[in-house]
Amino acid sequence: MSVKSPSVARVAGAAMALALVGSALTACAPGGGTETIRFTFNKREAIGFMTDLVAQFNSSQSDVRVEIDTSGPDVISASFVRGNPPDLILGNYNYEIARFVQRCTLTDLSDTDAAASVRDDLQPLMDQYGSCEGRTSALPYSVMAASVIYNKEIFDAQGLEVPQTWDELIAVCDQLKDAGIDPFYATFKDDWTVGQGWYDYSIGGSVDTIEFFDAMADEGAAVGPDSPVSFEKDFAEPMDQMMQLANDYTNEDAESRGYGDGNLAFSKGEAAMYMQGPWAFSEIAKTAPDLELGTFPLPMTDDPADLGVRVNMDLGAMIPEGSNHQEAAREFLEYLYLPENIEAYNASQLGFTPTKGAPAPDDPRIEGMIEYYENGQIYQGPSVLVPKTIPVMNYAQAMVLGASTTSMLRTMDADWARIAFRAPIPKTDDAAAGETEESAP
Repeated sequence: MSVKSPSVARVAGAAMALALVGSALTACAPGGGTETIRFTFNKREAIGFMTDLVAQFNSSQSDVRVEIDTSGPDVISASFVRGNPPDLILGNYNYEIARFVQRCTLTDLSDTDAAASVRDDLQPLMDQYGSCEGRTSALPYSVMAASVIYNKEIFDAQGLEVPQTWDELIAVCDQLKDAGIDPFYATFKDDWTVGQGWYDYSIGGSVDTIEFFDAMADEGAAVGPDSPVSFEKDFAEPMDQMMQLANDYTNEDAESRGYGDGNLAFSKGEAAMYMQGPWAFSEIAKTAPDLELGTFPLPMTDDPADLGVRVNMDLGAMIPEGSNHQEAAREFLEYLYLPENIEAYNASQLGFTPTKGAPAPDDPRIEGMIEYYENGQIYQGPSVLVPKTIPVMNYAQAMVLGASTTSMLRTMDADWARIAFRAPIPKTDDAAAGETEESAP
């Protein structure tokens, strides 16, 4: 989920404060003493865990002292502009943070033990936001997987099996509906819940998003009604399927229900399925701590081999070129990637550890996604693979609220072509560090 930007005044003030702190830190370690580094971490719900880990590192040795900074992405951007970036960044990996990759402002981490430990099949997902030639600029630290949450108690009571094909899904929905149970609880009032769940699961279940967005980047400004690839052409069928589910198998008040409403209603057993990520579990548990829940990928075709779960690189680790303490930052980076640390972090957040041989999460609520993650049957949500100037969440919401899917997808094509005309949009295997509309500070 996105974080709302603070006011310009707050960003400027915070950036100035960080600049002063940075100047003081640069003067640290006289005569080879303790070297202090600034470590930025912006995942709010995990600040307590990471603060404890920093304290453990600091107490384990005396060469490097880590100061944790939780100011957020806007202040990070301001610090780059002022020439005083953090020494190590562990932040949400998205278009906003990846612009530093595209501009080659981050050091190459390919020779670290941390990089050697990361699963190879995750690199294409990192590269979907762009890359810098010859560098491994960012390493995944936490992978968050999301799929359909379902009420095991309702499924058991109705004698239902988890569907693996589109036809099986419709059959499950029809049986639930005949029993007077809403198949899905929908929260169309909040656009991000539509984008993250309904839109992303529908498209990712049938479209190869890496192949699609690479082809879109190749077409660039030529994307439109006559191009070989387009949102209107390639997303039409999954959007029709999404609308079938939204129109026929959701709660009647979906248009006026938001995220909080959905968590409460689902905890009370008011629907059998819920298109949300694992972050909803803790909210549901506040009302129904013992409710038996599970997860499964939304089937969009009649071939179970097409099943996959939506993932996002929830955290990426980066060391800026502008850091005056790169070796010290690398020392802490290696500490972060020690198996006992990275695995404990991901277990605490219901995330998947991106390193080779890491154990699967042991929470039964996300057990249904494990085999797909381990087999590489994963995709990044198409809602986050477009520049932020394309309001895809709003478009997705407009569709489920009744707008023409054809019209919305055609508008997305026009938006894409307009942005590509102004500046190239990076593709997955781009080696160039070309500046894009989203890469300018």
